[in-house]
Amino acid sequence: MSISNERTIPRLVEAAARAWGPHNAIEDGDVTLTFPELEAARLQSARAFAASGISPGDCIGIWAPNIHEWIVAAIGLQSVGAVLVPMNTRMKGAEAAYVLRKSQARMVLTVGDFLGENYVSMLDAQDLPELTETVVFRSEEPGCTSWADFLARADGVSEDDARERSAAVTPDDLSDIMFTSGTTGNPKGVMAAHGQNLRCFEAWTEVIGLNEADRYLIVNPFFHAFGYKAGWLSCIMRGSTILPHQVFDVPAVLARVGRERVSVLPGPPTLYQSILSHPEREKYDLTCLRLAVTGAAAVPVELVHRMQDELSFETVITGYGLTEACGTVTMCRFDDDPETIALTSGRAIPDVEVRCIDDDGKEVPRGEPGELVLRGYNVMQGYLDDAEETAAAIDADGWLYTGDIAVMDERGYVRITDRKKDMFIMGGFNCYPAEIENLMFNHDDIAQVAVIGIPDERMGEVGMAFVVPTHGATLEPDSVRAWCREHMANYKVPRRISVVDALPTNATGKVTKFTLREWAEQDGAGPGGAS
Repeated sequence: MSISNERTIPRLVEAAARAWGPHNAIEDGDVTLTFPELEAARLQSARAFAASGISPGDCIGIWAPNIHEWIVAAIGLQSVGAVLVPMNTRMKGAEAAYVLRKSQARMVLTVGDFLGENYVSMLDAQDLPELTETVVFRSEEPGCTSWADFLARADGVSEDDARERSAAVTPDDLSDIMFTSGTTGNPKGVMAAHGQNLRCFEAWTEVIGLNEADRYLIVNPFFHAFGYKAGWLSCIMRGSTILPHQVFDVPAVLARVGRERVSVLPGPPTLYQSILSHPEREKYDLTCLRLAVTGAAAVPVELVHRMQDELSFETVITGYGLTEACGTVTMCRFDDDPETIALTSGRAIPDVEVRCIDDDGKEVPRGEPGELVLRGYNVMQGYLDDAEETAAAIDADGWLYTGDIAVMDERGYVRITDRKKDMFIMGGFNCYPAEIENLMFNHDDIAQVAVIGIPDERMGEVGMAFVVPTHGATLEPDSVRAWCREHMANYKVPRRISVVDALPTNATGKVTKFTLREWAEQDGAGPGGAS
């Protein structure tokens, strides 16, 4: 059953209350909200935003971990026509201030202490001329409004007025501006509308088979499309129970799976690699798991097999998406054979076109690598206040250039091989780090691996691999290099190997390769590492 014919987020939540009745929508520690209670919370939140003078089109930042208040605030502000600006919880004050200034946010909702930082104090010295108020979840901070006091303002606006504001929101109105990670230059604000988001995740939830019996542990952060749109928004669409999880910690996640009977656990490949390499994994009951959805990076074939064989997943679905396309572009299908699911990221979702092109913009023959471009309803509205960058990303015919390298087969299924910018050339040969990583992951003693290209006087560039040993194993760079020579073409063999305790990742679980490049420029090894 789906209720996604409702093409705005406030109407979706309202319809969910009717469709799913007393079924639990959110379970967050001691707080449980049924779908009707979530609808009531949405209305209260919307009334509070209206009473605070928030107008349609105003931007509001949410800078907080995965908690139920995040969701209530988001659907409330969207219900009065405001625009959600999710903010990365790993950001520091200056980075957060940039996002708030760029979006001209009227208000920010945040937390006090999290991950050893006080988020309110990080904004104290920042120049934020448009910001009129800071609302704090779960604590009280000087000069700020508590979440309880904010919600109390709802008494000043009637439910009828709030419903009228909600009804005025259209599918073409902006629902969110999501800022890219900004690993190079300043982050760009990606604008998306209500209708395209809901249409996109109608397709996504249909493909993965999400349903009202599912209990979905959302480890992916809410500030990311994987935790927001493919997370709690998709649960509301299909009647699944939202189980927010604030910080990824393997023992805590494994304990929750059994205790709370988690059936759906999506995440990037590093999430499953971390679980598989945990020395006490077999002590936990994982039999309730049925569905994994992964992507966000190249997925080693061996990882998919191990997820099915060792983690109890009945189904592993791989897909591909990016923020500029609402988060979803291609997906495998339920009736695909296991090899297709393991080796590809699927084919385009309905009504979206995908091609692989060369540097001249011409489509390459099937089976040959090229930059993946796409066209369809899921393409962003553009970058916020940046016509030049928008024009560089989307051509005159509506094709979005992703910067990702892919190979498409005769059926239209794509295999993402790498980021175009991550490819390096060694002695005239194109080297794709993800391909090398996939090969190295077959080494029995390697739990995680990441490869980058580094400068070399003779060859131009060579590969450098950062490897994390499996629990109890010892890796020596020379032996790893020798293993690579036996299992891959010589030009793919990393010339430098660094054995490290852990790979650097961002809050979404992606390996931050710019950090690896910094390590390479310093001494070639990260914390706890040796090369």
